Amino acid sequence: MAQNQFIYAVARIRSKELSLLSGAFVEQLLSAKGYEECLQLLQEKGWGDGETRDAAGILAVEREKTWQLMGELTDDLSVFDVFLYANDYHNLKAAIKEARMDTEFPGIYMGQGTVDVKLIREAVRTREFNNLPEAMAEPAREAYEALIQTGDGQLCDIIVDRAALAAIYRAGKASGDECLKLYGELTVASADIKTAVRAARTGKNKAFLERALAHCDTLDVDRLAQAAVEGVEAIGTYLELTPYAEAVEELHKSPSAFERWCDNLLIRRIRPQRFNSFGIGPLAAYILARENEIKTVRIILSGKLNQLPEESIRERVREMYV
Repeated sequence: MAQNQFIYAVARIRSKELSLLSGAFVEQLLSAKGYEECLQLLQEKGWGDGETRDAAGILAVEREKTWQLMGELTDDLSVFDVFLYANDYHNLKAAIKEARMDTEFPGIYMGQGTVDVKLIREAVRTREFNNLPEAMAEPAREAYEALIQTGDGQLCDIIVDRAALAAIYRAGKASGDECLKLYGELTVASADIKTAVRAARTGKNKAFLERALAHCDTLDVDRLAQAAVEGVEAIGTYLELTPYAEAVEELHKSPSAFERWCDNLLIRRIRPQRFNSFGIGPLAAYILARENEIKTVRIILSGKLNQLPEESIRERVREMYV
């Protein structure tokens, strides 16, 4: 994209940032008496399409609005593929398990990705894995064969999940943009830490961890794997030596507390893009800000629908970008 197109795109993003959800509005949602009142507040804020009344539909509309805007602002949406790889590899796992069970589950596929769902399903169904993108072909073959030979769905998942993380990491590094690079790095690091903690709590061996953990720059995965074998306390001791030292306390609280910490860290790290007038960074940060507020709204609506105490919902709410 030419520099003048970036300037125009960033100017549009500055305008759109004014309608992002603020912390004050999130407080309004938290204070709402119930699910229906939350929906009413969101619709008054312009969320949804004026017709959809269920939460899932409203959130889907908001995500579609974000990508429609990006389509208007950029000539080549592939610069944002790093945000969609998770959907691609989710669809790959779904296709493998669908083929293994010889049963169709069309509702489990995610629509927004870089690879057509039909192509993924057909490649897996016919075992023509080379029809998939190069980075996906070998993990698809390996995961499928592992599931067929062992019947171990978890083994299938870790093969595909690690490939997804590797794709996200590579795309972030190759982008040349600090915001996209940061997203890739934090996505992989947080996933590795969560995997290590789960493995420690379930007594997984080092061979499992070496297969499950993906490379990133801010963690030594060999040391993380060894720590996980030794236990959760050892993971905390290792993390004290990394940029994730502040996460140790959250890890001891709960997995959801750690996920919240990771999401908040990303939002804090991308906030300077609000004052950047050039490049793709402000657009990438806007996408992440929108995903963050959609996740927060989903948490609040789910809590209200299930009549959870306000404080219980508040503990999971993310920081806003603005």
